[in-house]
Amino acid sequence: MEILTTITNWFATTHLDEQVRSVDYVALFTNPWFLAPFIFAIGSMLYRQRWTQIIVTIIGIGVWYFSGTNYAHSLLVGGEIDINKILPVMAGGAVLLGFVVYLLFGRSD
Repeated sequence: MEILTTITNWFATTHLDEQVRSVDYVALFTNPWFLAPFIFAIGSMLYRQRWTQIIVTIIGIGVWYFSGTNYAHSLLVGGEIDINKILPVMAGGAVLLGFVVYLLFGRSD
């Protein structure tokens, strides 16, 4: 339990959640210092035919994009979770998690 408190304190002191929320993704994907290595990584995955890694990367970008939408920001109403809005997110997350586990462990390339 002490390690959980340490991790929580670390997140609070680094303000990591605020930094992730304040990312300007349009500027990020037009910045050549990010875009060149990103394109190189995707190109390398395509060349090596690492379809699982490409799909997991796309899912990660999609989840990151979803976390910045108005729907994701409206999940908390007055400091409490809106159960009608969180259930579809939980179901979608469970399906995505199951799909990623299947990709990583369930099938072979």
